[in-house]
Amino acid sequence: MADPNSYRPQPGQIPDSPGVYKFRDEHRRVIYVGKAKSLRQRLSSYFQDITNLHQRTATMVTTAASVEWTVVSTEVEALQLEYSWIKEFDPRFNVKYRDDKSYPSLAVTMNEKFPRVQVMRGPKRKGVRYFGPYAHAWAIRETVDLLLRVFPVRTCSAGVFKRSTQIGRPCLLGYIDKCSAPCVGRVSPEEHRELADEFCDFMAGHAGTYLRRLEQRMKDAAAAMEYEQAARLRDDIEALRRAMEKNAVVLADATDADLIAVAEDELEAAVQIFHVRGGRVRGQRGWVTDKVEAVDTAGLVELALQQLYGDESGDAEQSGGSGGVPKEVLVPVLPEASGALTEWLSGRRGSQVSLRVPQRGDKKDLMATVQRNALQGLALHKTKRASDLTTRSRALEEIATALDLDTAPLRIECFDISHLQGEDVVASMVVFEDGLARKSEYRRFQIKSFAGQDDVRSMHEVISRRFRRYLQEKQRTSEWEEQDGERAAGDEPGAAVSGPIDPDTGRPRKFAYPPQLVVVDGGQPQVAAARRALEDLGIDDVAVCGLAKRLEEVWLPGDDDPVILPRSSEGLYLLQRVRDEAHRFAINYQRGKRSKSMKAGALDTVPGLGETRRKALIKHFGSLKRLRSATVDEICEVPGIGRRTAETVAAALAAAAPAAPAVNTATGEIIEEGDGTPAPPASVPSDHRGNST
Repeated sequence: MADPNSYRPQPGQIPDSPGVYKFRDEHRRVIYVGKAKSLRQRLSSYFQDITNLHQRTATMVTTAASVEWTVVSTEVEALQLEYSWIKEFDPRFNVKYRDDKSYPSLAVTMNEKFPRVQVMRGPKRKGVRYFGPYAHAWAIRETVDLLLRVFPVRTCSAGVFKRSTQIGRPCLLGYIDKCSAPCVGRVSPEEHRELADEFCDFMAGHAGTYLRRLEQRMKDAAAAMEYEQAARLRDDIEALRRAMEKNAVVLADATDADLIAVAEDELEAAVQIFHVRGGRVRGQRGWVTDKVEAVDTAGLVELALQQLYGDESGDAEQSGGSGGVPKEVLVPVLPEASGALTEWLSGRRGSQVSLRVPQRGDKKDLMATVQRNALQGLALHKTKRASDLTTRSRALEEIATALDLDTAPLRIECFDISHLQGEDVVASMVVFEDGLARKSEYRRFQIKSFAGQDDVRSMHEVISRRFRRYLQEKQRTSEWEEQDGERAAGDEPGAAVSGPIDPDTGRPRKFAYPPQLVVVDGGQPQVAAARRALEDLGIDDVAVCGLAKRLEEVWLPGDDDPVILPRSSEGLYLLQRVRDEAHRFAINYQRGKRSKSMKAGALDTVPGLGETRRKALIKHFGSLKRLRSATVDEICEVPGIGRRTAETVAAALAAAAPAAPAVNTATGEIIEEGDGTPAPPASVPSDHRGNST
């Protein structure tokens, strides 16, 4: 625990101007990012008597070891830089909203030759128009099913589309007129894209014009006594109206707005957003967060606006559905920097945006509804995760007590070795912080110094490589600090140093931060190898333990007897999760390497067959098993393969004796060469150390 006065800037060093500041810990890791209209006033508030600070703020300043700042011209620039740094460094003491669920959206892939309508989750892709998010995927499918009658846009996957093109027959939707069947040429690419544009216009809220056009066509068909056509248009109009009824009208003036409400208590906060387009609720989402910093409702609203619109550009109409920045953003309270936020939002939209608190009428009533949803979301989150924070804290405390650690291990790294009968030896490293997986920092290793089933030597190698890289990064950080200090002599104080951030890529370096605890998958031999690797590098402040899979025993270096944790222990459960995740990650990597080597190896002996044509053969047939059973004529169908080459390939594969089935020593499964599907184990399953499971 550091004394804030040890890194407090000298009086007069901090400029009295807008800027963004970063607190770093002893490992140069950014733990908090903030912005200020006056850096001098804001930073001075952190260095007062620690007893006067909020408990969370006091924890942050005592964890930090240095502070840096960057001066900007305006509050808007400070807002933009703060958002960028929070995304880049992911500081642990900043409030970060996380979605309480994965919301699906209706997506139209306008970046393809034949746009496809589909349900899509995850980050947005360039060239795709999104509508939503929706509460349930089935609601999207119901709406699409109604609209396909009027807008028969493609909904099939790339594989189905390619298959229909090859056989010259459309799928079922093409036969029942719910797809225009561009796969068989019923419509041209231009006609299909026009259908997709009309579909997007309807979903974006421009339904009135299209309905009036259909009604006029229906009347014209009836006047011309084309009654079948008129009846079809009548049914189309009814289908569109049923689709529109699924989104109730909430604002009579056809307003485009986003309404944001916040529900909070001392420890957590929930945010609910309603996306209203054309007066109808087109989407809804919710976020929850732990209040790791002292922040009020206005601050929570500001953070929600940053996260909601930080990656958006353009207005909602151009983005489709509920995406983009709307004309109005309605909030429960105005943030402190409301003027800067309004300017920022207007810049992202490209036109003026109104940020305000609704005072009366329908908008105030709708805001009350959003607020009720936020309260319900917070209550539901507490019901689902009430014990999560407490459980994780208890698990870390139990581990610290069992292993006799000074503090709870906030960062745990686990290592596992995987191979198949001594071939393709690999290792995995997984990272858990505060009891949660941090997948962006997972790492994979290839063991190249030797081959064979020697897990002890493999563990020594991978631990040595990981912490050797850490020491190199630590040394480079010290050199950068010295160089930056020399360059900054006489310059403005507070200039940022590179630290563990790569100056070329702007991303954290791979092994810049040490763990408090290293867990190895194995027993006493693996633990001894890991401890010996650390001692060889002169590292004595990282704890080591092993978790033996057979009896779930925890082994410590130098101890003849294991530590036995109760089966109901939260600490043991966390160690099991860490170990199992490392095992999963290693097995997946090893299987991927074996699959690649297996696919390429059998064709390497074919004379005159280069890498490009080998890949083309495997891609066309899918596996060596299918390639072996193919005829010469079928092989000739592969682009770039002539008859002579096809005959050579067929003869070479026929002459090659099939390999014996490979047994995964980590799971005991026999892995088929053709499609990778595991067959039933031939014997008792065992892990890669030979322990029965």
